[in-house]
Amino acid sequence: MSDTTAEAAPAAEAPAAPAPAPTRAQGLTERLRRPRTYAVLIGSLLLLVLPFYVDRFWLQAGLFAMAAAIGAIGLNMLTGATGQLSMGHAFFLAVGAYGYSVLAGVSSTENGHRLTGLGLPTWLAAILAVLLAGAAGGLFSPIAGRLRGAYLGIATLALIFIGQHVLFNAGSLTGGYNGRAVPPLSLFGFTFDDTEVVVAAVPFGSSEKLWYVGLAALLLSALFARGVLRGRPGRAMNAIRDHRIAAGVMGVPVARYRAGVFVLSSMYAGLAGVLLALVFQRTVPEYFGMILSLEYLAMIVIGGLGSVAGAVIGAAFVTLLPQVFTHYSDSLPLVSAPGTGGLAPGEASRYLYGAAVVAVVLFLPGGLARLGLARAKKPAAPKNPGEKS
Repeated sequence: MSDTTAEAAPAAEAPAAPAPAPTRAQGLTERLRRPRTYAVLIGSLLLLVLPFYVDRFWLQAGLFAMAAAIGAIGLNMLTGATGQLSMGHAFFLAVGAYGYSVLAGVSSTENGHRLTGLGLPTWLAAILAVLLAGAAGGLFSPIAGRLRGAYLGIATLALIFIGQHVLFNAGSLTGGYNGRAVPPLSLFGFTFDDTEVVVAAVPFGSSEKLWYVGLAALLLSALFARGVLRGRPGRAMNAIRDHRIAAGVMGVPVARYRAGVFVLSSMYAGLAGVLLALVFQRTVPEYFGMILSLEYLAMIVIGGLGSVAGAVIGAAFVTLLPQVFTHYSDSLPLVSAPGTGGLAPGEASRYLYGAAVVAVVLFLPGGLARLGLARAKKPAAPKNPGEKS
C-alpha cells in the first residue's frame, strides 16, 4: 500500500532556474523592435534637415522653442521633481542673456548709453554667463533651501521686481529700456552671424547656423537632466517632493539638495537666456518679466511635471502657439493683427494655453507627455504547475 502510494505521489518539482540576464546585443535588438525607437530616429533626421527646407520664420520659432525647452527642463527639475515652486525663473534667464552681452560685448555708445563690455571670446562668454546665472542662484540658494511651497514662490517673485528695476536703470550694463545688441557667437573660427554661407545650394544665415547649436545644447541638457532624474539624486529629489520629513529621516540632506537643485535650475535658465539672446540679437528688459515666468510654469504643467520629455513638449506647445497664430492670423477666426478688432495672437495663445493648463490638471495630471508613452505590457499569466509546456 505504501509502495503504491509512493508511486502515485508526484515527484517534487525542482526549483526553476533563474532566467539568464539579457546580453547587450539582446537589449539592443529589443530596443530596435520598439516603434518609439524608429520615431526618435525619424524625428532626429527631420530636425537635422529642417534648415534646408523651412523658411527662417519657422526656424526662429523652433530656436525659441529650443531655448524655452532648456529653461523648462531646469524648472521641471526644481518644481516638478523636487517640489519647489519658483516664480523667478525669468530673472535667471535675464542673467544669462545680459551676462553674455556684457562679457562678449565691447564698450561703446548706443542709444545715449555708454555701454560696458569686456570683449571676451564669445564661446568663453557663453560659458561664463551660464556660470554667472548659477552663481546668482547660489546666492539665493540658502533661502531656497529653507523655504517651500507658496513661501518660496513669493520669495522668488521678488527676484522679478529686483531684476526689472536693475535692467531698466543700469544703463551702462543693460542699455536701459532699449536694451543692447548681442555679439554673434564665434566657435572654432566660425561665426554664427547673418553672413550667408551656401550649403547644398541653400543660403545659411544666422538662424540656419544657430539651429544646430540649439539642437546640440538641447540634446546635452536633456541627457544630463535625464541622468540626474534617473539616478540617486533624482530619487532623493522625488523623496523630498513627496515627503520632506521622511526623506530627512532616511538620511537625505534636504536643505543641501534643495539648494543644489536651485543652482542647477538657474544654470539651465542661464543657458536658455544665452540662446535666446543669440536668436533675438538684442536683449530687451521688458521681455524678462513676470509673464515669462508664468509661461514657464505653464510649460511644465502642460507637458508633465518631473519629466524631461514633458518639459520639451510643453515648451514647444507654449512657444510655438503664438507663432502659429501670428503666421495664420488672416485665416483663423477671432484672431487678427493688433488694432483690427480681434484678439491679438499673443492674447489668443495665452487664453488657449491657460485653458490647456486647466484641462491638463483636471483630466491629464501627467501632462501631454503621458499621451506619447507606450502602454506597459501586461505580464503573462503564470502556468499551472501540472501544465505541460
